[in-house]
Amino acid sequence: MFNIFKKKSNEEDIEGKEKDTDENKEGFLSKLKEGLEKTRKGMAEKIDSILKSYGKIDNGLFDELEEILVTSDVGINTTMDIIERLKTKVKENKVTEAIEVKELLKNEIKDILNEKEKDRELNIEPSPAIVLVVGVNGVGKTTTIGKLAYNLREEGKRVLIAAGDTFRAAAIEQLGEWSKRAGVDMIAHQENSDPAAVIFDGIQAAKARKTDVLICDTAGRLHNKKNLMNELNKIFRVVEREYGDARREVLLVVDATTGQNALIQAKEFQEVCNISGIVLTKLDGTAKGGVVIALQTELNVPVKLIGVGEGIEDLQKFNTDDFVDAIFD
Repeated sequence: MFNIFKKKSNEEDIEGKEKDTDENKEGFLSKLKEGLEKTRKGMAEKIDSILKSYGKIDNGLFDELEEILVTSDVGINTTMDIIERLKTKVKENKVTEAIEVKELLKNEIKDILNEKEKDRELNIEPSPAIVLVVGVNGVGKTTTIGKLAYNLREEGKRVLIAAGDTFRAAAIEQLGEWSKRAGVDMIAHQENSDPAAVIFDGIQAAKARKTDVLICDTAGRLHNKKNLMNELNKIFRVVEREYGDARREVLLVVDATTGQNALIQAKEFQEVCNISGIVLTKLDGTAKGGVVIALQTELNVPVKLIGVGEGIEDLQKFNTDDFVDAIFD
């Protein structure tokens, strides 16, 4: 009798967790759709209008679609690739009605984004792992680290933060506040300390505490690329020497509201360090959400996480279908 009730209780517990997960996913999808409203108006609604006005397909239609994608910050190279693929699919499927092009366009964008799908998971299993977070000041690095730490702790992982951005005024204090909100400890030195020394101490603490994931903030002084390169190279040498057996993830944080400037910044950081993933912040405040497509295709690096709000739970894994459907539907 006890075992029967026990089994039922476990099943109810599992069902409850699944229900919570479904509700969380539904809530985030709702935020994603709401957050991408400006992008939807700037891209999808214009595409709908063009398709309805044409009726039959001709070269002029493809030219107008190309213009819409470029002005939505999809990027010239990526746009040309999408349009060429679209023309091929239209011919293969013998499509003649312009209105039927929308679904083909959606699928082409999904196919391009899905080319990096297998690389989209964070490289943090098995532990220990170290996540180095890079990006210029003002893009949302601090909040991203806090939200990521919270998400990982919610998954049951032991998380530690190292405050390696020692040069920006109040960076350490801000990160300290986020670490408290996330419920994780932080290793920090005084302002203007050597960032590599902070990372060194963070690694030693992570080892001593048997931490699953060590998340490291880094300086974001891109305007002085030589200094930034020297700082990051020093940090990477420390990581290699002191934590060579740890899984490693290098996440670049970029601000979606800056559009093509985000792509330029990303390319410059890619010259300095080996980026393994992109975090796109502030998607909820921009009409330039198309930059997601440009970032992944032109850098050949997957977008792994996106932010669509200020709350601590508003950093989520990037999902191609959810993203594209939120723009077009």
